[in-house]
Amino acid sequence: MAFYENVMIIRPDVTPAQSEAIAKKFAEIVEANEGKMIKTENWKLRTLAYRIKKHKKGHYIMLGFEGNGNTVNELERQQRYSDDILRFLSIQVEELTAEPSIMMSQKPVRERGSRPMANRASEA
Repeated sequence: MAFYENVMIIRPDVTPAQSEAIAKKFAEIVEANEGKMIKTENWKLRTLAYRIKKHKKGHYIMLGFEGNGNTVNELERQQRYSDDILRFLSIQVEELTAEPSIMMSQKPVRERGSRPMANRASEA
């Protein structure tokens, strides 16, 4: 069996609790298809690089699991039919640990225009 990471972008109008429920649903699909869940990470609501289906933001969820090709095929088939998922991507990785990913250890990115006005005046 191989290790996989699956990242999905969920619609922004879904509540954080609903996005957690969606992640749990897909984790159950993995386990029902001979897979073993290793980790689930919620990367929260983030701004997209470009619009997807008229949305500017999305909830990012990453699933890390061990499985075979049939596990990945069934997971992606179910994600394709879900109306809540804007995009998804599955990749095979050489190793997968239960430690937090680099996305979880990053500092939050400042939104545009969040600097104090005093700093802007000194730049001029």
